[in-house]
Amino acid sequence: MSPTAVNLRSAHQPPLGHVTFLGAGPGDPGLLTLRAVEALTHADVLVADPQVLDVVVTHTRAGVDIPQLRAHDGTSNSTAVHTLEGAANLVMEAARSGKRVVRALCGDPGLDGDAAEEMLACAAEGIVFEVVPGVATAVGVPAYAGVPLRSARGADVRFVDAATASERCWTEVGSSDATAVVSTTLETVAAAAAELVSGGRKPDTPMAVTVAGTTTRQRTWTATLGTIGQVLKAAKVLPSADGGQPVIAVVGEHSCDDRRDQLSWFESKPLFGWKVLVPRTKEQAASLSDQLGSYGAVPSEVPTIAVEPPRTPQQMERAVKGLVTGRYEWIAFTSVNAVKAVREKFEEYGLDARAFAGIKVAAVGEQTAKSLVEFGVKPDLVPSGEQSAAGLLEDWPPYDPVFDPIDRVFLPRADIATETLVAGLIELGWEVDDVTAYRTVRASPPPAETREAIKSGGFDAVLFTSSSTVRNLVGIAGKPHNVTVIACIGPATAKTAEEHGLRVDVLSPEPSVTRLAEALADFGAKRRAAAIEAGDPVTRPSERRPGSRRRRATS
Repeated sequence: MSPTAVNLRSAHQPPLGHVTFLGAGPGDPGLLTLRAVEALTHADVLVADPQVLDVVVTHTRAGVDIPQLRAHDGTSNSTAVHTLEGAANLVMEAARSGKRVVRALCGDPGLDGDAAEEMLACAAEGIVFEVVPGVATAVGVPAYAGVPLRSARGADVRFVDAATASERCWTEVGSSDATAVVSTTLETVAAAAAELVSGGRKPDTPMAVTVAGTTTRQRTWTATLGTIGQVLKAAKVLPSADGGQPVIAVVGEHSCDDRRDQLSWFESKPLFGWKVLVPRTKEQAASLSDQLGSYGAVPSEVPTIAVEPPRTPQQMERAVKGLVTGRYEWIAFTSVNAVKAVREKFEEYGLDARAFAGIKVAAVGEQTAKSLVEFGVKPDLVPSGEQSAAGLLEDWPPYDPVFDPIDRVFLPRADIATETLVAGLIELGWEVDDVTAYRTVRASPPPAETREAIKSGGFDAVLFTSSSTVRNLVGIAGKPHNVTVIACIGPATAKTAEEHGLRVDVLSPEPSVTRLAEALADFGAKRRAAAIEAGDPVTRPSERRPGSRRRRATS
């Protein structure tokens, strides 16, 4: 082929793309590196191992192509599902067409032999690639289990993949005194222990076995090489049920000594593994869910109300125009939804946060204030005490004709809001334009599996942040099971819960979602401490419902 022909051919081909081989870590989304998140946000195509898809997909942009992968022995009726062996072809095809590809792998790409082969394939075709390291599973999981890999004496550490280890490998590791970190499964962990004993380790060598490490499903058992099979059997961790789950086993004299109780920081969180129902929209519940997650809980948002525009928008339109023309001295926001309603009306008129110039702004609490800041408005008044209408009134200044040129307050709020704030402002000498900015209606019922979990005790706790959330949740999904811990934000909400036949276990000391979550965490911590003191296993509330023990043993 002549040089001219080569140039013509290359002119009709798209430039080659770029591939990022990305380590997604052992399972905790928080272990993704900043570079990994950056690469994901620029990806055109994401080819991810099934185990880490949920970890990485939240960082991708809209429109990214995500081919579905499955293990080689899996089954699927969809022609769009590809085997893991075919992942390399997907990567190469996308890169040849000029796309930016992220290949997301469990743990760290440097410890994945298949990833190395995919990198060589890219190099052979001149495709530019990079490697973003991740937290290696064999290192990250013991850290979350409170199992140090090295003692103060600095013992060696040997890593073994039970699926590929040769007899020589087992003999070398078994005859040494190094800490052995074995990647295996529940089905083969006892066999791996036997291989180490055959290689020279004593049967009474301590062993810590962790399944689903770094996730809220994590569980760790301590035993010895000779007893691990019986310990797992007694705990009803049956290979036939959980054989495919990855396991990291740490074998060594210090792998399960007295320090593990002090070093087990992750599994000892006060709400570890608790499934907590938050009857709010995802937008409303974001910070609350993050806080619950920091306590080890698994939050599940279920909206109980839907927000709709007011039936007659003219009142809202007049009030927003009044903001611009100087009708108001104050505007008071009593919810995130009120901020959203005003913001949408501003955008409709081509206005932005500059329209608040010269107007004092009040927010009923931290979340409302945060949404205002995101809008570009810093509130002048946020309650210093109770985050409620009453708390706002405590700090609200009375009208003073000398210092206040205008005596009117704009109060955009829900159609079902109480009159507390209006009455209090009038008593302080202010005129109030009480405007319906949005309507709240009962949300659609959640999916059938969620409704079943609520009624059958599948959730460990429910957080109720208002009386309406109680009424609406019971109305659209049914009454929570009696083993479910009921936590309420205040006395009025607790009274409504009791009127619906619910036993209130946790009452927030202040009407704040932050304090409500803290109160639930305190409840969980006391419950955990009581179980440990009594010598009982630490269980979640949902594990006490009728039939749950039988289901855990067979599922």
